Amino acid sequence: MDTYSVDIVYQAINALFQGSNPKEQEKANKWLQDFQKSIYSWTIADELLHQKRDLHANYFAAQTMRNKIQNSFSELPPHTHESLRDSLITHIGQIDEQTDNVIVTQLSLAVADLALLMATWQEPISDLLKTLSPYPKAIWPLLEVLKVLPEEIDSRYLRLGANRREQVHKQFDASAECVLEFLCMCAQREDLDQQRIWNATLRTYSAWLVIHAFPLTHICDNALSQLAFRLLSQPAETSGKLHDNATECVCALLSCMGAHSGSLEVEPQLMRTFEAICQLEPAYHLSVAHEDTDKTINYCRIFTTLCDVFSLDILEQQHAMKALDLVLLCVGHFDYEVAEITFHLWYKLSEDLFQRYDDKLCARFRPHIERLISALYRHAQMESDHDGLIEENNNFYDFRRKVSDLLKDVAFIVGSGACFKQMFIILQAPNATWESIEAALFIMQNVAKNILPEENDVIPKVVEAILNMTDQTHIAVRYTSIMLIGELCDWIENHSELLESVLNFLLYALQQKNGLASAAAIALTSICAACRQKMVCHISGLVEIARSLDSFQINNDVAIGLLKGISLILTRLPREQLQPAMREIVGFQLQPLAQLLESNNSSLEKGERNDPAYWIDRACAIIRHTNPDVPDNVEHPTVAILNDAWPLVSRVLDKYQNDLRIMERTCRLIRYSVRMVRKQAVMLVEPLIKQIVVLYAVQHHSCFLYVGSILVDEFAKTKECISGLLEMLQAFIEPTFSLLQQENGLRNNPDTVDDFFRLASRYLDCCPLQLLQSSLITPIFQCALIACSLDHREANSSVMKFFINLLTWGRSSNHRHAECRPLVVELAGQHGGALVMNLVQASVFQLHSYMLADVAEVLCELKHVVDNTQMEMFLSQALEALPKKNSGGYVTATQEQLDEFSNTVLRADTTKAVSQALKTFTRLYR
Repeated sequence: MDTYSVDIVYQAINALFQGSNPKEQEKANKWLQDFQKSIYSWTIADELLHQKRDLHANYFAAQTMRNKIQNSFSELPPHTHESLRDSLITHIGQIDEQTDNVIVTQLSLAVADLALLMATWQEPISDLLKTLSPYPKAIWPLLEVLKVLPEEIDSRYLRLGANRREQVHKQFDASAECVLEFLCMCAQREDLDQQRIWNATLRTYSAWLVIHAFPLTHICDNALSQLAFRLLSQPAETSGKLHDNATECVCALLSCMGAHSGSLEVEPQLMRTFEAICQLEPAYHLSVAHEDTDKTINYCRIFTTLCDVFSLDILEQQHAMKALDLVLLCVGHFDYEVAEITFHLWYKLSEDLFQRYDDKLCARFRPHIERLISALYRHAQMESDHDGLIEENNNFYDFRRKVSDLLKDVAFIVGSGACFKQMFIILQAPNATWESIEAALFIMQNVAKNILPEENDVIPKVVEAILNMTDQTHIAVRYTSIMLIGELCDWIENHSELLESVLNFLLYALQQKNGLASAAAIALTSICAACRQKMVCHISGLVEIARSLDSFQINNDVAIGLLKGISLILTRLPREQLQPAMREIVGFQLQPLAQLLESNNSSLEKGERNDPAYWIDRACAIIRHTNPDVPDNVEHPTVAILNDAWPLVSRVLDKYQNDLRIMERTCRLIRYSVRMVRKQAVMLVEPLIKQIVVLYAVQHHSCFLYVGSILVDEFAKTKECISGLLEMLQAFIEPTFSLLQQENGLRNNPDTVDDFFRLASRYLDCCPLQLLQSSLITPIFQCALIACSLDHREANSSVMKFFINLLTWGRSSNHRHAECRPLVVELAGQHGGALVMNLVQASVFQLHSYMLADVAEVLCELKHVVDNTQMEMFLSQALEALPKKNSGGYVTATQEQLDEFSNTVLRADTTKAVSQALKTFTRLYR
């Protein structure tokens, strides 16, 4: 035997939980982790549970048992399953009131997982009820087991598979009446700890409701539902925990009914539940009066869930509108956290109304949305004694951000103009306080974008009042007013007579040191974006703003946004004005960067002026958003600027090559520079390739691969460049494969996988024949076969895109590069079987379901390249390699299901059909 024994494990547990030496604790932790992976941990954990020496040992043993069943059940031979089951039930039966809750949970999960995995345990629920229910002290742990059983059905660790889940659901359906009877009996027992049993019973009842195990006719009037409503109707007498569990129960009850909406059976049940919930209104008021916010939140959840369950057609009926009134009652609560719980309902309602596109239907809900906006206006108000601006990242700031999103969604129901006018009336009130004015402006700010630019009634008065604000106005009012001006950019574009005054107002605010500069910069960016042509005459002023950027009290993200706005104006300049203006603005960023390169100061503060990325990001924003319309046969006005800047960029690449963040920013700058001037950047291709190939071999930064793909995209259709670009690919391959072949190389380097296969795809797009004729295609294809199983969304998508782009050239309908077809057919004939095998294995065991659409597209493309007989053989071999039974001994997929999947793929005419077949098939193993 190994070095593992009960006593040694005890010593390690004591060293971990009671030791004082961190190194010894770390060593013990590592040893215990290795122990848990060993085959001996089954028997030793069982023995630890029998001995019950101390809390830590019991917890560790229970957790080990649960982990082993969940992750290593295949280690046990089938003949040991029954003895494991009996031992676990014995442990469950020995739990008493002093047993720690965590141990009870772990043991309950162990029993539940075993019941789900063990195919030979035919009636686990019935067996557990018969074995444990006669003993009062076993009632609590039995309830815990019954609670976690339905929760574990969809555990991604157990991977039960669709067939087994169907069996389990049938077991649950068959046992539902017995379980409900047992739960009702537990709720009525008086010989046990009532609070504990009620809590456990309601939690278990909720778990079974969630999976819709009980017949609809049984769930409304039983003792448990009545208990939940009784507890909720007496908030003063009901403990917080019990109140929470009763709430969960009612919400689960409603969700269960919602899942069967439209059924004749559910309507009367839903109406009875609706009436019972309406009767909770006095209890809600009582919780508010006692300032018991937790219980108030519970009632709010119930009222909101009730409305969620109602379809729009039911909700618009007069009696059901009462449910929305209850929700609005909660929205009116003084604590904004209560109102926030309802937000998802209003999003859903606005989405439904938007889809219906029915003015009469919107009119039915308009009064409710008006009340909602009035309540949001009150909640958005700052405290009257608040001196400055709202600090970012505190709870109230986050709440106002959510209010902002909600207002933009619901405003169309009442009309943005009407909402704006409603807030304008508040602004005109003679005794309006600063905080009420600020909140009204905040609401206006969030609906301003949707107001018609022709509006001439209210907005001119609002804008005039804002432009005439004095420095004595509260700083928060001024800040929100400036943000409102920015949101009115489209209206200002239509009222250009005000543009000069608005710009002067914003420039004054931009120079302030009290927090207003940030708002002014954001507003100015919006004005630049909306009024591009009309801002051309102000370019000299904008260049001065760019020159003085670091004198303003704004962070670099806001500064970058402002440079973006200025760049949009640069785009509209005549050619002779664009080059000097852009050279000047780019120079403001590159000169400090050059100074950093010259300095010997090695200290670098992220996001500060001595950080090269600070200046590179700014230069990148200018180049990215300056897009003049220049014909291919005319020299781009910025080519000279980029050629002059290249030596500096090259030095940055060399000096900061160890810093991935700076390299990524520099590569992004190169990307937008090449994209802007396109083929006119040809002078940079050779020196750039030479440099990034050398740097990549040393540093392995995947951003160099991305730059390579940009060069391929722009220059691979130019014959003179193709050989050099293929040499670049050859140079990239060796360090890439070396990195990916390391232990966990794919998983640890998803960006490299993503960028490498994106690069390979670009070659297939731009010069397919040259790549297919080269010796590089086979090793790239083989690497892609291995990378199929990587469950990283972007990386896997790039791998699949590579296969798709490759196989597309093998289609018989490919006439553009007909000479590619035989090369692809040969490659598919040699490696098609391995491709299908790896795709099926990856789909079943590694990939997320949302990634299967790409796999389906690869399979469809392969069908166009190989004949039906070959494809059938590839599929047959791949399906034969899948396990026939799971660790618990049950069948994963029947032969009929395997054949159905294969036939569907072979017959399918669309990618969607293959994708759906894949999703259905993989559920058999998940």
